[in-house]
Amino acid sequence: MPPPDSASHIARRFQPFGTSIFAEITARAVAADAVNLGQGMPDADGPDWIKDAAARAMRDHPNQYVPMPGVPALRAAIADRFATTGGGRRPDPDAEVTVTSGCTEALASTMLGLLNPGDEVIVFEPFYDAYPADLAMAGAVPRFVPLRMTRDGGFAFDPAELISAVTPQTRAILLNTPHNPTGKVFDDGELGVIADLCRQHDLVAIADEVYDHHVYAGEHVRLASLDGMAHRTITLGSFGKMFSMTGWKIGWAVAPSSLTKAVRAAHQFTTYCVAAPLQRAAAEALRADDAYYTDLRARFTHQRDTLAAGLRELGFRFADPAGGYFILADHTPVSRPRGFADDVSFCHHLIDAAGVATIPPSNFYLGSDEGSRLLRFAFCVSEDTINLALERLHAWREAPPAR
Repeated sequence: MPPPDSASHIARRFQPFGTSIFAEITARAVAADAVNLGQGMPDADGPDWIKDAAARAMRDHPNQYVPMPGVPALRAAIADRFATTGGGRRPDPDAEVTVTSGCTEALASTMLGLLNPGDEVIVFEPFYDAYPADLAMAGAVPRFVPLRMTRDGGFAFDPAELISAVTPQTRAILLNTPHNPTGKVFDDGELGVIADLCRQHDLVAIADEVYDHHVYAGEHVRLASLDGMAHRTITLGSFGKMFSMTGWKIGWAVAPSSLTKAVRAAHQFTTYCVAAPLQRAAAEALRADDAYYTDLRARFTHQRDTLAAGLRELGFRFADPAGGYFILADHTPVSRPRGFADDVSFCHHLIDAAGVATIPPSNFYLGSDEGSRLLRFAFCVSEDTINLALERLHAWREAPPAR
């Protein structure tokens, strides 16, 4: 008797999603010794002074459970940082701040704690790939509103499409700004449309703002700071993004106490609490002088500009991202002369033929096929890594096409 199909053991809610595209592409990149511009993982390893703080915390403090919502010093530091970076009033660290195992868990706990089966959530696409899976875990239903590429290579949504996505079952809007993967920073007018909709229909706003300190043009405005939005917004953040230490998996949710109770209802039964020494070190890190954040933006702006110049020279079409880690580019001027019609085939070809890994963003669309003509490139890696990738891509372009 043949063995059962392994998929038959996977709960139906997860079967549509398969293995994360990031894990798949990273594994292929390693096997092919390709430069990895796919997964958003910095190749810098974070400041030594933060690692030293973790070592001290491990040595000088108990290594036991800490309070479920998070170490008090870290919750206070998050509240202070939130208030001083456009969040409006300082949230109450005890009742309105929850430390989670990365923003990944903050998202899952928010969906599980807030939503009931059948609730609808408006999601802009392209989306971070965990969003549909998180909604499926909660039994909720996504309703997609596309961000379409404009003539200048940027991305925008149609307010009429957003308004028409609301139904009597709509419970929340999920907003990611600065946006992964487009690099879009939603402006005042766009945020105003979203806030108006939330107020008119009594919707909760879930604001994924993990790239709030990675803004290179314009200004990041917190959705919670808009009139009438503080009491209906859950704002999610990430230590790992802020300090290029993604492996520490420290994130948070900031929300009024009524919504925080929903997040904690799930958080207490998922991770319960995050590693104690890392929380204590993160509390020190968040007290860093503003010079750290100025340097962070300058470094990432330079890396963005280096990659953007090289990709334009190769023929890719896009607008410079205003925030985040990524360039989302139209690959068709480069790929179609060589016979590639979609993002997946071209991505795999570049890994094998050029030794450069990217991400095919059709994985970030469920409501349309807009992603088939795009590729996502990460610039959260060093200038040396970016230049090596560009050298390989130029060499690939100059080589005759394979028969």
